[in-house]
Amino acid sequence: MATTKKVTRVSGGEDTLQRETFVPTPENKGKATQLRVIAGILWFLAICAQIGAISLLFRPPVSMTWIIILIVVDLVLVIIGSILWKRSNRLDPASEKNKFKFFMQSQLGLVAAIVAFLPLVIFILTSKNIDGKQKGILGGIAVVALIAAGIVGTDFNPPSVEKYTEQSNYVKELTGVDHVYWTKSGTKYHLYNDCQYLKSDRTTEIFEGGSVADAYAHNHKIKPEMGSLCSACEKRAAKEKGWTDEQLQQAKDNALSGVQNAVQSQGDTNEK
Repeated sequence: MATTKKVTRVSGGEDTLQRETFVPTPENKGKATQLRVIAGILWFLAICAQIGAISLLFRPPVSMTWIIILIVVDLVLVIIGSILWKRSNRLDPASEKNKFKFFMQSQLGLVAAIVAFLPLVIFILTSKNIDGKQKGILGGIAVVALIAAGIVGTDFNPPSVEKYTEQSNYVKELTGVDHVYWTKSGTKYHLYNDCQYLKSDRTTEIFEGGSVADAYAHNHKIKPEMGSLCSACEKRAAKEKGWTDEQLQQAKDNALSGVQNAVQSQGDTNEK
């Protein structure tokens, strides 16, 4: 049964259909690079704001007002940069094979927060040009800003090439193609545009993509994990195939083993 909702086609997914491991489309990779450049510029400006605040500590009488303003500017720049960086990773995720590179790419927002605030906290607490009360106020504001920027910059469920590949393989096991649907604010992606959870009045538009990766790229509320597949769609696909629960679990295992084999094969190729 076809849906009566508006369906918007999102381009860019077909390129991934025949690949063993996930590879971002040129369009998504270009967007990711653009977001990363902007994030880098914002983080640089944030560090400049921090340097400005530190320099004021060496100019008695210290202007607390200007230091607080610069801390706020620093915080805004770091947070916006971190949000853009995390969005870029949705478009072009890192591989979990290289643990250090994966951590740095996934959590660079956290690193940026530390670099943009920790030196300022240290200079405030060791400054001889402000008294204890001023240190308490400025130090407290800087620490709160550091924590806030660190929380926003941390990706608690980072995307990866392996996660995208695993879920793409699983969708292919269920339907034969990596083709899904999602909504603007939903937390799940779907295999059918007439899914029961897409029929509510709250759903006015359904987005149609070529892959699971497209859903993640266009809706940051969908977590990059196997559980983000709509359970109703999963059961419907299994029923259409006549699968038992054991066969459904086997399909998941096949998707996971496919990722492991692809990663191993990739590693062997790189070593040659």
